Amino acid sequence: PEAVLVEKRAMRVALQAVRASLPAERAAAAAESVARRVLALPAVAAAERVGLYAALPDELPTGPLLEALRQLRKPTLFPRCGRDGRLEFAPAAHFEDLRAGRYGVAEPVAAAVALSDRDCVVVPGVAFDRHGGRLGRGRAWYDRTFPAASPTPTLVGVGYAFQCVDAVPVTAEDRRLDAVVTDEETWWRGREVRP
Repeated sequence: PEAVLVEKRAMRVALQAVRASLPAERAAAAAESVARRVLALPAVAAAERVGLYAALPDELPTGPLLEALRQLRKPTLFPRCGRDGRLEFAPAAHFEDLRAGRYGVAEPVAAAVALSDRDCVVVPGVAFDRHGGRLGRGRAWYDRTFPAASPTPTLVGVGYAFQCVDAVPVTAEDRRLDAVVTDEETWWRGREVRP
């Protein structure tokens, strides 16, 4: 529906402007807080592997989370754009193992592996709501990769507190997340989790 697309576009513009103006020290502090909160989720502790993303300059940094997972000896995977319009995930233990890919996003070079429901994937976004709604950059890579009807890894959206809004405009094709974690809140399937 056109009205939903217009609403999504307006929300993207507003929140991307706020993210772009965030001071580096605020971003670093938020990344540390989010890492602690993500690691406190039982689904992450139980996961066989954790998929991360290499943050673009305006996204929540994932360095602290990657380092914490390495210390726990939890294998990490990173996405890359596949030819079929879906993301594929491949192992990488360090950001230095990644190379520049499509859209300027750093991607793994190792062979792709199949994900299962025993894995967990940390998902970036422009906006989230407390019921797992997510607004991405508009290319639908995560939605196509993890369609709503299929069993998938646990999906954890991460971002700054100001990215958590009352309601994200969604369509039937938009995949809801299992958890939303910001530097101030943790929500698991619509219920707040106190650390």
